[in-house]
Amino acid sequence: MHKRETTSDFEQKIGDKMPKEFTDEFEPLLIRDSSEKKQPKLPNRSLVLAACAACIGGTFQFGYNISIINAPTADVHNFINQTWNERYQTGIPKNVITLLWSTIVSIFTIGGLLGVTVGGTLSVKLGRKGTLLANNAFAIIAALLMGLSYPIGYFELLIIGRFITGLNAGIGLCVQALYLGEIAPTAFRGAMGMGTSISITLGLLAGQVVGLKELLGKKDYWPILLATTCVPAFLQLLILPWFPESPRYLLIDKGDSEGCKKALKQLHGVSRCDGELDDIEKEKKGLADFKAKTPWELLCDRSFRLQLLTAALLNVAQQLNGINAIYFYANYLFTQSGISAERIPYVTLGTGACELVTALTCGIVIDRLGRKVLIMGGYILMSICCILFTLTLSYQSASPIVPYLSIASVFAFILSFGLGPGGVTNILTTELFTQATRPAAYIIAGSLNWLSFFLISMVFPFLVVWLEQYCFLVFMAVSTCMYASPAAQCTLQQGAARLNLR
Repeated sequence: MHKRETTSDFEQKIGDKMPKEFTDEFEPLLIRDSSEKKQPKLPNRSLVLAACAACIGGTFQFGYNISIINAPTADVHNFINQTWNERYQTGIPKNVITLLWSTIVSIFTIGGLLGVTVGGTLSVKLGRKGTLLANNAFAIIAALLMGLSYPIGYFELLIIGRFITGLNAGIGLCVQALYLGEIAPTAFRGAMGMGTSISITLGLLAGQVVGLKELLGKKDYWPILLATTCVPAFLQLLILPWFPESPRYLLIDKGDSEGCKKALKQLHGVSRCDGELDDIEKEKKGLADFKAKTPWELLCDRSFRLQLLTAALLNVAQQLNGINAIYFYANYLFTQSGISAERIPYVTLGTGACELVTALTCGIVIDRLGRKVLIMGGYILMSICCILFTLTLSYQSASPIVPYLSIASVFAFILSFGLGPGGVTNILTTELFTQATRPAAYIIAGSLNWLSFFLISMVFPFLVVWLEQYCFLVFMAVSTCMYASPAAQCTLQQGAARLNLR
């Protein structure tokens, strides 16, 4: 059992590891008075509902748009073929249709990259809640463009619509994390962070359910299916206005003391309001002499180099390990595994349910096992799963049971990701950085994440063509590097040690 650190122990440890100018910023946020009242076991109902309202148009929307594009794969291919024939009176070359489909899928990530770079700025100008509400306009415009693509015969509208959908997702991911972190009391910030992962997996699962043939997965319904991205947007526009702006934003950024008190009373109740207000005022005083760093200033600051390398490494590996390639191209993967076309949507549905279970489980075990154990263990298991999946794809005809082993390998891969890198990476950026450096860290880490996302979604179809079933050995190499490379292990260990993370 770990001995609890005293205030003096903390000050000594931090003082040894970073310049004195940063210890003053960490201290008000991490040290609590021993006389502080015992934290409540359950959050206020209004706080939970506000978090759900924020997630609907944020990470839920992100997960939904990752999975929704999978069901109409064949129908979109046929639409592009048909449109090309009508325009040019000739069949479309196979490499061109592969390129167009890859563009439709991967342009989502370019929009996300742009969204994450402007999300922080918008959240300061419009507020966290205001930005989330305004962001829904992008989802509605995208839904309109993709819904009209088939009736008017322009597949280019799918590309534009997916780009705008990505823009919506990038802004939503960035600003929702800020909003949830700022409305939650200290005792529930970890749970709120895991709520982000849970809402992503709920979005993935919802997209897979709606894409079933019994609902909108029929041949003629695919434009409506893609247009349903407006539904979470309308839901958030109806629900979120009933909840307040971030109390920290109101007091620290706007200096609105009365507005902050009113928001705290609604979110935490009258009995808990004063304690939360004291925490925010302490935070404001601690930040009085600090100015938020720009991304360039953070890159040039040697005292945060290890934290930045840790966040960058984890965010790049989170995409290059192949998890989103599985979601984007699940139909193809399960076809190669020998699963009949009629059963594929139901097998795909199981992947979403699988990750939802792991997201819930990770929230329970993360503080018991520690971040490093979950990350390293997750990548070890993912490497093994990639090898098994490659072997089962190579020997499909060896036995009737082999296709089912392929499916088991995919599910095991998703379980390993959800319990490790998927659940931990999203919260480490918040834990590794101070208030003054956190916005810049979000921009840098988020940009690398989206760039890696774009790379894998654009390159994976060609990897399949070139390497066939051996394409997953590339992802095995990435996962292996994360736990076997001395450089990666050293970076993760030293970066976590900066804030005494396990």
